[in-house]
Amino acid sequence: MRSMWNGSLSFGLVNIPVKMYAATQGKDLRFNQLHSVCHTPIKYEKVCPHCQRAVVPEEIVRGYSYEPGRYVIIQDEEWESFAAQATRTVDILRFVELREIDPIYYEKTYYLEPTDTGGKAYRLLQEALLQSGKIAVAEITIRSKPSLAVVRVYHEVLALETIFYPDEVRDYTHLAQVRAPVSPRELEVALSLIETLTEPFNPEHYSDERRLGLQELIEKKIQGQQIVQVQQPAAEKAPVDLLAALQASIQAQQAKGAKAPGGLRH
Repeated sequence: MRSMWNGSLSFGLVNIPVKMYAATQGKDLRFNQLHSVCHTPIKYEKVCPHCQRAVVPEEIVRGYSYEPGRYVIIQDEEWESFAAQATRTVDILRFVELREIDPIYYEKTYYLEPTDTGGKAYRLLQEALLQSGKIAVAEITIRSKPSLAVVRVYHEVLALETIFYPDEVRDYTHLAQVRAPVSPRELEVALSLIETLTEPFNPEHYSDERRLGLQELIEKKIQGQQIVQVQQPAAEKAPVDLLAALQASIQAQQAKGAKAPGGLRH
């Protein structure tokens, strides 16, 4: 695996040098959209509908829509003034019980690996978390975005999980609240069913049948030579201003006419 973040884990006055790796990866199959006539991949351009032309990156700015049709423009230097606050430290703020954090808060998981000089301190924090039964609440900045996180022991390593801030969790109180009465007999049967289906969690028992089925279909098509050959497109040319190109063509023809014997004829 390739580390995506290098920094340190701050544990009181102790700084533990660590590398961070993504712990999970989506495995959904990705498909390209092809032109059905020639099977060439479809090209997507950033086009301004008002100017009716392709837009180069230098002409694109950040705009925040505060109401339909109205934007606040954030300049690059303003954006960078916030990004400049990024640090290379996982700052542990406090320790809590794992059960105190509802799973709705969890976002993405990463592995933390100690560098050559951080092994002892890393192991100390790992053992302290195990002995106390606690997890650490921390702050980290990833790709200029500050995030709340928790650090806990996962098997033989420390895992960091980014979690949502409280105002990022949507309010549920506007949803319909079910107040229908439940009879003791109905509850007894429901509990019995839960008990019947209860077993230790074994992730190997579950798989993405849709993805596996698609992979099998794709492999059969490859083995059966049901494939299409796509010619590599020619090198792309820079966008051409149509009006400017027409005017330049006229000027070129006029210049040729002026050089010809007798000049232009009307």
